[in-house]
Amino acid sequence: MNRQQLIEEVRNFKPFNEQEERDRRIILEKLETVPDLFLRTNLTEHMTASAWVVNHDRTKLLMAYHKIYDSWSWLGGHADGEEDLRRVALKEVSEESGIQNVTLIRPDILSMEILTVDGHEKKGQYVPSHLHLNITYLIEADDREATHIREGENTGVAWFGIEEAVAASSEPWFRERIYAKLNTKLKAGGIIL
Repeated sequence: MNRQQLIEEVRNFKPFNEQEERDRRIILEKLETVPDLFLRTNLTEHMTASAWVVNHDRTKLLMAYHKIYDSWSWLGGHADGEEDLRRVALKEVSEESGIQNVTLIRPDILSMEILTVDGHEKKGQYVPSHLHLNITYLIEADDREATHIREGENTGVAWFGIEEAVAASSEPWFRERIYAKLNTKLKAGGIIL
């Protein structure tokens, strides 16, 4: 996938709610006008990909305890120049969890959102507050495979029941506006019960 294909996918995405519609418009405008949007050298905003990771039975969700946010959260990360955000999401799940057997359940965009990131220290250097223009994909992973933490990124990786995963997050906005929305979308689509 290249940038133009992503623009078409974002343009054709059917928003689930007002948050997705408003964020979709902004992400589309940025994709069409900001040349360095896939690079972290753009200190104000850049593209990221996240994964809502379910097991084969669709009874569990995979979460990582994120160091910066001090919370259980979904897996994902920066594009770092890669325009194929599906590839980014799959790579990040494997890197952050240690699970190698990961696949896209479906190739289309599950969700999109603009996320705020407060200023923080990373590898001894200050990273200013910025926005993540995020695309989320639905991914399946093998819950029998061993997990491991990724030093510098997380301090835990665990499978949770579908509703317990949402409750595990200590970030109210993510719990209420993102994670609950993702589960509602999966239930409406018959992916989870």
